[in-house]
Amino acid sequence: MNDILEGMFSAFHLIISLDKDLLEIILLSLKVTLSAVLIASLIAMPFGAWLAVSRFRFRRMTIAILNALMGLPPVVVGLIVYILLSRSGPLGVLNLLFTPTAMIIAQVIIITPLIASISHQAIRDLWAEYHDLLISLNASKTQRIFTLIKDGKRSLLTASLAGFGRAIGEVGAIMIVGGNVDQLTRTLTTAIALETGKGDFAFALALGFILIALAILVNLAIHSISKTERASTW
Repeated sequence: MNDILEGMFSAFHLIISLDKDLLEIILLSLKVTLSAVLIASLIAMPFGAWLAVSRFRFRRMTIAILNALMGLPPVVVGLIVYILLSRSGPLGVLNLLFTPTAMIIAQVIIITPLIASISHQAIRDLWAEYHDLLISLNASKTQRIFTLIKDGKRSLLTASLAGFGRAIGEVGAIMIVGGNVDQLTRTLTTAIALETGKGDFAFALALGFILIALAILVNLAIHSISKTERASTW
C-alpha cells in the first residue's frame, strides 16, 4: 500500500515539475503508438471493408486467419522484425534496428489484424444494410468500400481505439527491436519494465499511472469527437 501511495505521489510530482526525461518518454510513446495506429488503420480499414464486400474462394479461410492473427504474440513479432532488420538480415542495410521506426513497424504488424477484424465486422453489418442500394446504383467495388468506410466512421474509430489500446501497452516487441535505449527508444512500458527490474517500484508505479491516464485521456477525446459527430448529424 505504501508503494502505491508513493507511486501516486511520485507521478504527481513528476507531472507538476514537468520532468524533462518523463516528457521525452511520454512524447516518444505517443509518437510511436499514434504513428503505428495511423499506418495500421490505413491498411486495415480498406482491407476489412474489401473482405466485407468481396466474395472469393478462400474468403472464409482468410477471415479465420485474420481473426487468429489478432492474438499474435508480440514477442514473436519482435523476434521476426529483429531478424529482418539485423545486420545479417535482408533489411539490415536500412539500419533501422533500435530506432523508433523499428518499434513502429513492430506495432503496425501487431495491431493491423485487430483493426482489420473489427473493421470487417462493422462494415459487414453496414454492407448488409446498404447492399441493395449500392447494387442498384451500380457502384463499383471501390465506391462501395469508400462509401461504407465513410458511413461507418464511428465504428471504425472504435477499431482504431482498440488498436491504440493494444499498442500503447505493448512491451515485448518494442523492447526487442527498440532496445530500450535512453533518450532514443525508451517508452513508458519499457521504462516501467526497467524500473521494476531495478527495484524502483515507486517510479515504476508513477509511470504506470501516467500510462493509464494517457489511455483514459485518449478514450475521452475520441468519445468527445464521436459525440460531436453524432450531434452534428441530428
